[in-house]
Amino acid sequence: MTTVAVIGCTHAGTFAATSILKNHPDWTVDVFEKNDTVSFLSCGIALWAGNHVSSTEKMFYSSPEELEKSGASMHMCHEVTDVDIKGKKLDATNLESGKSKQYRFDKLVVTTGSSPATPFIQGLREALQNGQAMLCKDFNDGKRIVERAKKAKSVIVVGAGYIGSELAEQLSTRGIKVTLVDALPHVLDNNYDKTVTDQAEAAFRDHDVTLAMGQKVVAFRPETGSDGVEDSGITVVTELGEYTADLAVMGAGFVPNTRLVSAQLRTLGYGAIIVDKYMRAATPENDVLDYVFAAGDCATVHFNPTNSDEYRPLATNAIREAMLIGENIEEPTKEYAGTQATSAVQLYDLSMSSSGMTLDLAQRRHMEADAVTIQENYRPEFMLSTTPVTATIVFDKQSSRILGAQFAAEHDISMAANLISVAIQAGFTIDQLAATDMLFQPNFDQPVNYVSSLAMAAVAKRDQDAAKAEGK
Repeated sequence: MTTVAVIGCTHAGTFAATSILKNHPDWTVDVFEKNDTVSFLSCGIALWAGNHVSSTEKMFYSSPEELEKSGASMHMCHEVTDVDIKGKKLDATNLESGKSKQYRFDKLVVTTGSSPATPFIQGLREALQNGQAMLCKDFNDGKRIVERAKKAKSVIVVGAGYIGSELAEQLSTRGIKVTLVDALPHVLDNNYDKTVTDQAEAAFRDHDVTLAMGQKVVAFRPETGSDGVEDSGITVVTELGEYTADLAVMGAGFVPNTRLVSAQLRTLGYGAIIVDKYMRAATPENDVLDYVFAAGDCATVHFNPTNSDEYRPLATNAIREAMLIGENIEEPTKEYAGTQATSAVQLYDLSMSSSGMTLDLAQRRHMEADAVTIQENYRPEFMLSTTPVTATIVFDKQSSRILGAQFAAEHDISMAANLISVAIQAGFTIDQLAATDMLFQPNFDQPVNYVSSLAMAAVAKRDQDAAKAEGK
């Protein structure tokens, strides 16, 4: 009988174990998880902190008991301390009893996820140990943040990506004085171009959030908090100033948690396991291992806009990769379709969504890219209410292939990003998107949907630029 070891059980681990047992119900599947829960939706921590979660129990979509019913052998509160890939064995320690045991496997699934980025900054380690600074990753982190938020009068959030921005927004809605710090020049700078980030920053300022953009953090030091207790608060020192609050939360992104296997497998420079289109890992010499698989935040994804393997930790990527493992674990049968890293965020009344590349990212990759931005109401002006949508599309100058798009509005524009994701995955050009049939109904959109308008504007810009070039 085939024995599979699954290391880690959040999104990728949960779906991988379920998929394997669905396709091979007679196999033995040992799942090792160092926590006492599985499948926690950490993307909900900010909403939890802002009192927008109906029940913390509903932040878990599976449980050890459910996986056991599916046929998995669950080793909860077990930390894997050593993995011998060639020898097909691992050591795991029961964190409750302290006892260690060796387990053998025929196939290995690495779904160890990621860890919060904690760069080497003076005083950060001590601040985390003393509770003056916190991480924002798992269920226990969420509980600590929620408890501290009940008493804190001020919070500094370090990192203005999705995690930090959402947390800053939610804490500010509770009347907490929030300072948002990032070394990059704009909020959500890796996810959106300036046409959108300007609106996000305006929303923060309208809600009295202090923005410290373009400021690299260089030190943390203890400070007297608003409760008057010495060292209960913290000062965050940047290259340009100092900010003091009752608490600091690190939201500076994630790094792959691959310490156990990174020396034995082929990885990107920062440790993400490189997988092929069947989710198989390889040796450092690039020999594919048909018995080792990886998925989720510890692994790469194939990013379709650049046709390259990249590290883009998203729950959607983790789930889609993991489901393929069960179908490919015996023999390679179903290829990974890749990702556009499609995502969305809401800050106050402003909804934002994106898929693929920003123009800034494309230019940093030295791609011949261009972009066009439009702003128009999402439905006709004769309706009793409507609101403008800001939309940007990024495309390749030579091939006209769509590379990405972004949307922002006080209206639900999430599905627009999904539409762009499909277009990118299908290899659409701006011409094909402009010609795509889309519905019209005054309750929902204009006679020409704003996505169609966006594509048409891109075609017009490309043709005008080409005409000017010929005129020269």
